[in-house]
Amino acid sequence: MRSLLLACTVVVLLPIISPEASAQQKQDPKAQAIARNAVETELAADKADHTRWRYRSDVRKPEGHAIYIEIETANGSVKKKIEEDGKRLDAAALNSEMQRVDSFVRDPSQQAKKRKDSEADDKRAETMLRMLPAAFLWTIKSDTPQATTLSFTPDPNFSAPSMEARVFAAMAGDIVVTKPAHRMQSLKGHLLYDVKFGFGILGKMEQGGTFNVERREISPGIWAITESHVHINGHVLLFHAISEQEDEVKTEFRQMPAGITLEQAANQLRQEPTALNAQR
Repeated sequence: MRSLLLACTVVVLLPIISPEASAQQKQDPKAQAIARNAVETELAADKADHTRWRYRSDVRKPEGHAIYIEIETANGSVKKKIEEDGKRLDAAALNSEMQRVDSFVRDPSQQAKKRKDSEADDKRAETMLRMLPAAFLWTIKSDTPQATTLSFTPDPNFSAPSMEARVFAAMAGDIVVTKPAHRMQSLKGHLLYDVKFGFGILGKMEQGGTFNVERREISPGIWAITESHVHINGHVLLFHAISEQEDEVKTEFRQMPAGITLEQAANQLRQEPTALNAQR
């Protein structure tokens, strides 16, 4: 699912969410309607989109910086690392990457596991997306001929259906919705307060954690996440750190044939980064 939401799971026990942060904001029915329309537009567009893409993924985490080439297929995606910490991988490292890709292509069990995980992520992302209009109080922050910026804060009257949803509903931020297509161009948010696990005894996610998702139209009517930035800290079981620190930027999108197979995608990856060098 090429959703605007990051498919990340947080296991939460008894989070405590305070309603005070939303006390100053009231629901604007017009803003909520714009949010609802944007959600329905995204869900319909995702259902109708069967395109496949090749792109360059630049990922920064505390443990290092890596660049990958990734190719989507109907049976999952395959990717190959081409740079690490600012240096191009040598021939031996590139060969090792391709051995990993080929192992995946030849192993139905790996593919089945990845497909199952992907479907679970898609379902989770869709559930959270559908929840957006009802979980928050919405107002219009700005309005131009090109886009409307909506602000959201937790609705204290919203009853979250799951522990994960309670964490999601502890966010506040902005969404930019384009005109006239009603597409979500960006989603930015932050944790308004600490989200506690077991009344703080088991741990917490710290106030101020942020996320930022940027999207753009990569082909007429086709939108994709081009940047995602997640920075959340905390601890669990008193000793173990929670550190969701990741920045990813996707560029060089190139559409692949709709029926591309895993084998064909692997053969395409075999040409990288030679093909990438030829483009520069």
